[in-house]
Amino acid sequence: MLRRPRRLRVNSATRNLVRETKLNIEDLIYPLFIVEGENIKREISSLPDVYHFSLDMLEEEIKEIKDLGIEHIILFGIPYDHEKDACGSEAYNENGIIQRAVKKIKEIDPDMNVVTDVCMCEYTSHGHCGILTEGGYVDNDKTLECLAQIAVSHVKAGADMVAPSDMMDGRVKVIREALDKAGFVHIPIMSYSVKYASTFYGPFREAANSAPSFGDRKAYQMDPANTNEALIEAELDVLEGADILMVKPALSYLDVIRRVKDNYNLPLAAYNVSGEYAMLKSAVKNGILSEGAIYESILSIKRAGADIIITYFAKDLAKMIRDKK
Repeated sequence: MLRRPRRLRVNSATRNLVRETKLNIEDLIYPLFIVEGENIKREISSLPDVYHFSLDMLEEEIKEIKDLGIEHIILFGIPYDHEKDACGSEAYNENGIIQRAVKKIKEIDPDMNVVTDVCMCEYTSHGHCGILTEGGYVDNDKTLECLAQIAVSHVKAGADMVAPSDMMDGRVKVIREALDKAGFVHIPIMSYSVKYASTFYGPFREAANSAPSFGDRKAYQMDPANTNEALIEAELDVLEGADILMVKPALSYLDVIRRVKDNYNLPLAAYNVSGEYAMLKSAVKNGILSEGAIYESILSIKRAGADIIITYFAKDLAKMIRDKK
């Protein structure tokens, strides 16, 4: 008997019925960049339709996000330049930009699920993700102490989840212990478990004012050529108590997403990073691709195995998903 797969493509209702992979608004986390100052809603030049917000301009944005059905945001803070120092101390200031932003967002919408990025690059005068030795090498173990302080300060302010992105060895264990000691046993950790030293972070570094002032991050972020190493990093985070794993970037690392998903029975996030967003956004705006390319590209991340997708396209996707219903 001739098998006819086209029978299941005959109309939209049938295609919807048998569709293997579906994007849901609940899968999405939307990044927000919070800056010091007042009356600021400033488009980021390398990230069209993405903005810097001062605290007093957050209410309208949070309400728009919630009205679209987006339940999760991840925050990145940009302090004043004069507040940066060699050890990134402003990152764990209880009155820092992120700590105040979390409190503000929870006042606006207590039900918004607020994830905070835990790193030091936006707060250090040198732009690296940790404490430097005299020779300019990031001191792994000294950095861990700071990361734990940052995570606890975020949760004290009201964060629902912390997401360490520094790629220091052992940071999940140290953050878990610090949170538990502070009485936050219930707070999950979404670890940037597999974070590559990628060229696709360029627009983010402009947005967060976090480019290193010298050298690069190849000594602590992963080599883009490696996939076996991804499983080592993920395994360590599982053993240290991570609740959610993450692969970053996403579109150029779909094979890595699949390998991690196939090997670990934890929820898996993928970060559709700034360079991936900027390229596709430019292609759509210039008429090279239709807007459907956005949906298709994010669908590929879900199809590869990601349960959660962090993306600057979240608002666009929420509208597309809503319109498809």
